Amino acid sequence: MTQIIALAATARDRAGKGTARATRREGQIPAVIYGNKEKPVMIAVDYAKFIRELHRPGFFTHLFDVTVEGNTHRVLPRDVQLDPVYDRPLHIDFLRVSDSTEITLKVPVEFLNADTCPGLKKGGVLNVVRHDIEVFARAGNIPEKITVDLAGAEVGASIHISSVTLPEGVRPTIEDRDFTVATIAAPTVKGEG
Repeated sequence: MTQIIALAATARDRAGKGTARATRREGQIPAVIYGNKEKPVMIAVDYAKFIRELHRPGFFTHLFDVTVEGNTHRVLPRDVQLDPVYDRPLHIDFLRVSDSTEITLKVPVEFLNADTCPGLKKGGVLNVVRHDIEVFARAGNIPEKITVDLAGAEVGASIHISSVTLPEGVRPTIEDRDFTVATIAAPTVKGEG
């Protein structure tokens, strides 16, 4: 289950380039809340508080309760536009969700038991094919991460999505094939020559 983070915001009355620049000069980031068949809400969030959340692992899989003028919106971050030079957030898009909303998102993959994996102990190399897996999930049931157990994997083994245990109600978007998540490759030895 994903964690829900509280985030305070202020309402913006106008949109546009000049208004967005003025908002940024005040130490805030312009943003919009849209979706769930409701009217979009233009907001501004505190830069310092938001940047802390942005740099936490799994930012795009966390739900936020954004409070604007006493109204709380349950949202999922969908896009953060960054300055191409300074890599600072310029604008944020939040998708309004309910517990029954089914969404598509990428969930990071975590590998367990690498220290006891027989294939890695024999000198094999973990070749990660997918660092994250795109899944369908209900908003109230978004996993923080997908764990892949490497216990028992030998050199030459391929770990496919069918061998990964997904949380209840979560399914991969690629359903027509059993795609590879990772492999244990034999070590390559460079020949003399």
